[in-house]
Amino acid sequence: MRTIVVEENEAMRLDKFIAIKCEDLSRTRLQKLMEEEKVCVNEKFAKPSLKVKKGDVIKIEEIEVKSTELKPQDIPLDIIYEDNDIIVVNKQKGLVVHPANGNPDGTLVNAIMNICKDSLSGIGGELRPGIVHRLDKDTSRINYNC
Repeated sequence: MRTIVVEENEAMRLDKFIAIKCEDLSRTRLQKLMEEEKVCVNEKFAKPSLKVKKGDVIKIEEIEVKSTELKPQDIPLDIIYEDNDIIVVNKQKGLVVHPANGNPDGTLVNAIMNICKDSLSGIGGELRPGIVHRLDKDTSRINYNC
């Protein structure tokens, strides 16, 4: 549980305030926490648009994310193009892109790790290597950087 007290000259919308104070929380994660009523102001669940003021006590209840260890896996991929810097993959529908709770392996990342070995780009952090944005398991065709 995080607790933050609003200080003088920090009056603003709750969602903006938390985004500034908790840089490690993504906008998506913050939005989900608020939808799940995991954010309270003065012991009451609050909407993102609430204006916080000096002295307000904000509590954020976070569920610990299970860690996963990424391992290369030999998963067949339709590789359209590959060189020393990039792999272009026609990602099949239904293949999860990144490991997460409920999908710890068998993902596109696991398959790409098997191809790239130790040269896979570290952009995005240890659990989200490579450059991928707004793709879900039903999206096909993707470019990946090694």
